[in-house]
Amino acid sequence: MFCCTETEITLSQRFEKAYRRSRVPVIQKIGRKVCGCDYGGTSWTTRDQANKLITQLNLDKKSSLLDLGAGAGWPGMYLAKESGCTVSLVDLPEIGLQIAEKRAQEEGLARRVSVKVADAADLPFEKERFDAISHSDLLCCLIRKHAVLQQCRRVIRPHGSMVFIVISISLNLSNARYERAIANAPEFTETEIDYRSLLEQTGWRVTEWSYLTNDYRESCVHQIEADKENHGELEVLLGPQETRERLTNFHAKLDAISDGLFLRELFVCQPT
Repeated sequence: MFCCTETEITLSQRFEKAYRRSRVPVIQKIGRKVCGCDYGGTSWTTRDQANKLITQLNLDKKSSLLDLGAGAGWPGMYLAKESGCTVSLVDLPEIGLQIAEKRAQEEGLARRVSVKVADAADLPFEKERFDAISHSDLLCCLIRKHAVLQQCRRVIRPHGSMVFIVISISLNLSNARYERAIANAPEFTETEIDYRSLLEQTGWRVTEWSYLTNDYRESCVHQIEADKENHGELEVLLGPQETRERLTNFHAKLDAISDGLFLRELFVCQPT
């Protein structure tokens, strides 16, 4: 049984709509320009970043990977395809997982890809089930961050690794700049403590850290360019008003990133 706030339900419904559109040619075309993939992902993870995850997670044909917030399969299914590992894709919006499952069949990956509708804060797996865990821009969309990291710690094997990418709000902002950051960030980006402290509290140690904010900004630039290049097709799909609002929102996000209101970071972790 999933216990969600009204805001979480609204967010899930928005993701469902995005996943339903993910197979539309214009959305795939835009995705290829922005992230280098056509899975219809809702994170900002690029193909280059996904390729690095294979090494950071030590993935090979013997590995079992858990990908949380997996959506339509990006980047979890791609990691399985490139590394040969098995992957369990977990998310709450069922439509994204259905799309991922169908794609796995089309690409001959059905034996190595499984899907599960589940809450990341209440995982339905036994203890020490996985060699590796990944999630991209997930924690900034969830309220129960502490519980998610605890669950990840429970299901990881003793010598396993977790790699995740997350957006957070910069420190020491004025009230006006903070409010602007909140307005342009994912719904639950705010945290009471920093991620390093949160990881320490939940049984993880950080072994590697990368600053991805500049890549985040570049992806947002590509997003705006791609939307403008495909404006006519987007209007047919979304309608004029939603197309305008979409572009306006991306411009506001780009300005916020450029003004230093956000951080996007990658953490490589191992259980303590």
